[in-house]
Amino acid sequence: MSTILLLVSMFAPATSIYDFSFTSIDGKPVKLADFKGKNILIVNTASKCGFTKQYKDLQALHEQYGNNLVIIGFPADNFGGQEPGSNEEIQDFCEKNYGVTFLLSEKVEVKGKDMDPLFKFLTTADNADFKGDINWNFEKFLIDKDGKLVHRYRSKVNPMDASITDNLK
Repeated sequence: MSTILLLVSMFAPATSIYDFSFTSIDGKPVKLADFKGKNILIVNTASKCGFTKQYKDLQALHEQYGNNLVIIGFPADNFGGQEPGSNEEIQDFCEKNYGVTFLLSEKVEVKGKDMDPLFKFLTTADNADFKGDINWNFEKFLIDKDGKLVHRYRSKVNPMDASITDNLK
């Protein structure tokens, strides 16, 4: 491959959820392309939020639909300083308090000038629900088995709500 083609491909805009990767909370690289053929639920999370108890329901969703669904929590401290901890502290909190075994990302920014590219993609993606900034912790993005955004849910929608689980059957 020529140097020019390589540079163009390195800087080409993402066109699919599968073009993204991230670093897990324990420092391992993860490619979303590895999850082709499964539903993916992406959630921006925080440990000191009124919605933090949703970790319990995210874990229940993971246990019930784990063969069909990959849940990825992306801890972020963009709203009221509600995720102040280090990656290690966040992981420890989630395991001890909620028994979290689903995938967690390292801490990211989901809003502002340092917004993670995945969240920039998700908040500008064409969808019938809404576009734009994430308003608070625990917003959810459901991606289908073909990599298409099915629905975006605001924080108040519980992970076990039928509007989510009906899309997993």
